[in-house]
Amino acid sequence: MNKMEKALGELGAMDELASQDSPVHRLNAAAKLLSTIAYIITVMSFGKYQLSGLIPMLLWPVLLFQISGIRVSTCFYKLRIVLPLVMAVGLFNPIFDRHILLRIGGLAVSGGVVSMITLMLKGVLCLMMSFLLVATTPFDTICAAMRQMHVPKTLVTLLLLTYRYVGVMTEELAIMTDAYHLRAPGQKGIHVSAWGSFLGQLLLRSMDRAQELYSSMLLRGYHQHFHYAPVRPFRTRDALYLMLSVGLFIALRLVDAAQLLGHVFVR
Repeated sequence: MNKMEKALGELGAMDELASQDSPVHRLNAAAKLLSTIAYIITVMSFGKYQLSGLIPMLLWPVLLFQISGIRVSTCFYKLRIVLPLVMAVGLFNPIFDRHILLRIGGLAVSGGVVSMITLMLKGVLCLMMSFLLVATTPFDTICAAMRQMHVPKTLVTLLLLTYRYVGVMTEELAIMTDAYHLRAPGQKGIHVSAWGSFLGQLLLRSMDRAQELYSSMLLRGYHQHFHYAPVRPFRTRDALYLMLSVGLFIALRLVDAAQLLGHVFVR
């Protein structure tokens, strides 16, 4: 099994996660989408030195992971390629920001170190909530919820087609990779001299496959409008979930819970 086939398997695994049944899976997609957006906005609104205020925000996604029956380790495994890029965002902060911000015992901690950890934690938290949304809600249902929220049809259609047919392109890439390795046994990867022709063939095959797909869509009655997946009705529990989550985010943003608890335990 090559890397492309493994990628297809992981896409299928995400669909299986979204088809499970739990209290989080049964929530209305619009409520989960709005809550996720509110969470990301709240996380990003913290200052670069507000690490203590940001730490309690970790409790919400961890709680939802437990309720949904999805392990946190699954999230980090699925995002293993993106996480290093996110973690690298603030690596140079300690070099440019060297003023001492606090002291822990005899250890001096600079503002650059604090801002670096804060940026890394922000990225991890946003990725966790985004993954949780996709892992508990089928993507078609998310798109249907976006249309209910009057997101432009063109944007929603673009997102839906990209998600649906990224697997098709990955499958074409897997077929071409297998064919290449059959002609060059024992060679690791694709040689630099073959990159141009390989990408050209991939482009031509993708265009042919796209035309076939579009013709199939027209035969099935497509006229610039999709019949999106049905969305669960917006019920009282969905409104309570949305109000509770947004209220909690506002409270955690206005009150430094970690610092408050620290003062209580110190006393």
